[in-house]
Amino acid sequence: MAEKLSLDELSTYLDGLKTAQANFTQFNGDGTRSTGTLYLKRPWKMRFEYNPPDQTLVLAASLSVAIFDGKSNQPPETYPLKRTPLHLILAPNVDLKTAKMVVGHGYDNGVTTVFAQDPKNPEYGQLELRFTADPVRLQEWVVHDGGGGRTRVVLDELDRNVELKNSIFNIQLNSPEKNR
Repeated sequence: MAEKLSLDELSTYLDGLKTAQANFTQFNGDGTRSTGTLYLKRPWKMRFEYNPPDQTLVLAASLSVAIFDGKSNQPPETYPLKRTPLHLILAPNVDLKTAKMVVGHGYDNGVTTVFAQDPKNPEYGQLELRFTADPVRLQEWVVHDGGGGRTRVVLDELDRNVELKNSIFNIQLNSPEKNR
């Protein structure tokens, strides 16, 4: 029977996740569901390409998050990455044992769950991470934003150590004006 994964094991796993690609299913706070492909290149880079009919692209790069609405001619909405809970797993070094970062660490039915937040800015929300063991695998996460919203992302099998070009994370290169 598997046991709860330690914070050290989870930190080591996340630190070792340099590049990855996976299909995902996202369950939004309004009850809708989206699918797409996630690309990850640590540190600081993440890309969510949503499948049609959704025309959204979300990029984390250059310490910013940009949300492109493909149905709009407006520039992307941008936010500092530091103001989102995702920055916790995109940092160059993940140490879940940092004081007051982990506010919950549990285990149920073979899944280890960690609730993490920015210890300096808990008002930015929490990131709920769910892992399976043998081997350790990030299965899903839930972003609990500072406004009470909740977005759940369930990952298919992560294809680790894929080659990803930096250009796919470049906010300026991916703007709608550049792709017309």
